[in-house]
Amino acid sequence: MIDIGVNLTNSSFHDQQAAVFERAMTAGVAQLVLTGTSLEVSQDALALCLQLDESGQRLFSTAGVHPHDASSWDSTSARELRDLLAQPRVRAVGECGLDFNRDFSPRPQQEKALEAQLALAVELRLPVFLHERDASERLLAILKDFRDHLPGAVVHCFTGERDALFAYLDLDLHIGITGWICDERRGTHLHPLVGNIPVGRLMLESDAPYLLPRSLRPKPKNGRNEPAYLPQVLREVALHRGESTEYTAAHTSACARAFFELPEVS
Repeated sequence: MIDIGVNLTNSSFHDQQAAVFERAMTAGVAQLVLTGTSLEVSQDALALCLQLDESGQRLFSTAGVHPHDASSWDSTSARELRDLLAQPRVRAVGECGLDFNRDFSPRPQQEKALEAQLALAVELRLPVFLHERDASERLLAILKDFRDHLPGAVVHCFTGERDALFAYLDLDLHIGITGWICDERRGTHLHPLVGNIPVGRLMLESDAPYLLPRSLRPKPKNGRNEPAYLPQVLREVALHRGESTEYTAAHTSACARAFFELPEVS
């Protein structure tokens, strides 16, 4: 398996990153993409890749500015981000996008930061790791101006409804599914939807330390999600797609490997 969204820089993993990485490998998660959500976090994610994986085969990262932090985007941000994106372990622009649910940054500022990052992705020929909450229509409108020139884009942690999913698929976007699908309180709407995502467009992610799969037994006492629990997401996705876990693991991993241009590992 490949976990395309791990917030390994989160403070809840302090001084435990190496152990978390080892547990992921033991659980069959062969490669991880660490999420950058600000310039500082993106730098830290890259540093972890270099520190924990000297082989250069298993840990990679993204670099970008999350919509929550879009207020920090200024005239120097694009230059700093460009420098990060030039690093070989950094494989995508993001996490960037729109969040009209919490609105931690003003919406015009979110859109400005997103458009600037999409322009960088086009220029550097890098895929985009997207965040969207309650903003699918506006995100789609912005993406349409860039999509033909982007090598790829994935809507990370998709939790939306049918109309949003099909609109994203119509725009040839990839979809990331997390443990949200394991949540009997708010994720069951994904059960009939996940089978509509074509092979080659679906990827799996933990979004650790968030979104601990509620179907996991036993649950960790600390309540923290880890990449080692990605098999729980795999089982739920495979169940609702009518596939074997082996087949779902194979095609989602092949998809992630192609999207992020990851090396083959044994």
